[in-house]
Amino acid sequence: MALAIRDVREHDLDAVLALNNAAGRSILALDTAQLRYFHEHAEYFRVAEIDGHLAGFLIALREGSDYASPNYRWFAEHYPQFVYIDRIVIANAYRRHGLGRIFYCDVHSYAEVRVPLLTCEVFLEPRDDVVVLFHGTYGFQEVGQQRMGEHGPQVSLLARDLPSYAYVRDTWLEHGGLPDVPWLAERERPALHDSTPRRLAGERRP
Repeated sequence: MALAIRDVREHDLDAVLALNNAAGRSILALDTAQLRYFHEHAEYFRVAEIDGHLAGFLIALREGSDYASPNYRWFAEHYPQFVYIDRIVIANAYRRHGLGRIFYCDVHSYAEVRVPLLTCEVFLEPRDDVVVLFHGTYGFQEVGQQRMGEHGPQVSLLARDLPSYAYVRDTWLEHGGLPDVPWLAERERPALHDSTPRRLAGERRP
């Protein structure tokens, strides 16, 4: 089995959208415009490819985005710097192969040289004890709870301290930036060629 974790590409988007919307109640559905927002703005958007097949993906954003998610906004109001895991989806055929832990190790490596905190949320309605346990064993702690909208589900807001960040900040970030090596490079996002306002993921227009 050949596994690759790589940045998403344009031709992956249809498969990513289908995978997301087949994931069930624990993952909020996306439309094409919302997925395009992530493709254009997410600092971390990587897929798992196994033997040429899309097996899963993870999307995460830095602070300072105009992303309309109430959970992202909660972290933006409470912390100056963070990487926020918006969603992780693994295809049914590839679950229980450890891909979730591989993705979390990868996004942790991305985050710890850039920010002091890795954040996410888990749904408490319906509560999935396996998901709660997974995050607990990976070092996340609850820092708050909120309801997503007036009638939305209750969620647990989680954060994991990244102690390596202080060393990276003092050694590199405050002295010219990270070394110019491929594994530290930011993903190349598509250029926005016009000034038309972009719809935020989750935003509904009349």
